[in-house]
Amino acid sequence: MAEEQNHHLPPESSPEQNHHPPPESPPPPPQQPQKNHYNNHFPPPEMIPDRNIKECNMHHQTSEPYRALCTCLTILLLILGATALALWLVYRPHKPQFTVAAVAIYSLNATSPPSQISTTMQFTIVTRNPNRRVSIRYDRLQAFVAYRNQAITQQVMLPPLAHGRHSSVAVSPVLGGVAVPVSAEVLNELVIDEAYGVVKLRVVVVGRLRWKVTGLGIRTGHYGIYVKCDVLVGLKKGFVGQVPLLGSPNCKVDI
Repeated sequence: MAEEQNHHLPPESSPEQNHHPPPESPPPPPQQPQKNHYNNHFPPPEMIPDRNIKECNMHHQTSEPYRALCTCLTILLLILGATALALWLVYRPHKPQFTVAAVAIYSLNATSPPSQISTTMQFTIVTRNPNRRVSIRYDRLQAFVAYRNQAITQQVMLPPLAHGRHSSVAVSPVLGGVAVPVSAEVLNELVIDEAYGVVKLRVVVVGRLRWKVTGLGIRTGHYGIYVKCDVLVGLKKGFVGQVPLLGSPNCKVDI
């Protein structure tokens, strides 16, 4: 019986059969190729040949003279600009000044119809050059007299006038002599003002001028000049000769 029982028992496993080998670790993932951080259009530095480096150095050395030339030109232009600005501030011309010193009326007649004014007047006009380093020369000067924005004399040509530095010059043109047509309103206003004893006249001078910088020989181009002087005169009908100036004449100069 014992033998039969032992026969049905499973055979004992040997230590070698009970030992199982450890599972194998998975293989490491394949290494991906390292990414190239350089642009595909440009090779890495180690692949640039020495010839390109030499060409870059030669280009850098060639551009240095041009850079120095541009710097010198810029400095020269700045110096010239500063010099021109300094000369302009020192020698810049100022407008001449005008004033009326005296007025003489030799005739003043108003007739209608047609409405006309005939007069002969003489204005003493003083012009002053305020510039200490710049002289002035006038040419093509013309003068006439207006009353209430209408001319009552024809334009008279004045001789050329030279103005020294910081000086004053007086001219005394005789204006009028020929009847000038005017509106009926202007004629009536003149009759009323003459009866009242105060007449407002305007003497106008037009022409052109140019400045000359003394010592440097620099002359400017011609500039147009327009001068208008408003004058209040005391006038009685039938009076002939120099009339009194009422107030200070106001002259405006436009260049």
